[in-house]
Amino acid sequence: MATKKVTVTLDADQLDRIRTLVGSGAAPSISGFVQHAAGVALDDIAGWGAMLADALEATGGELSAEERRWADETLGNRRRRGSSAA
Repeated sequence: MATKKVTVTLDADQLDRIRTLVGSGAAPSISGFVQHAAGVALDDIAGWGAMLADALEATGGELSAEERRWADETLGNRRRRGSSAA
């Protein structure tokens, strides 16, 4: 797999905790930890997307415009110009 070097900004406490894990041998390196964390997050997002798709299919599909308006009003969401609330 090809890799690319990037700059990532982390909270100082997070970086300290990652460095502690690397120092104890629980993580291979800072880059290794961040690569693993990114992979876990991407898999998690994909899993939630699949679960949402299954739930929508089981309950009748996407919300209609009328259902979306009702939900927005009920939840107190204000729609931004040119975008949906979901």
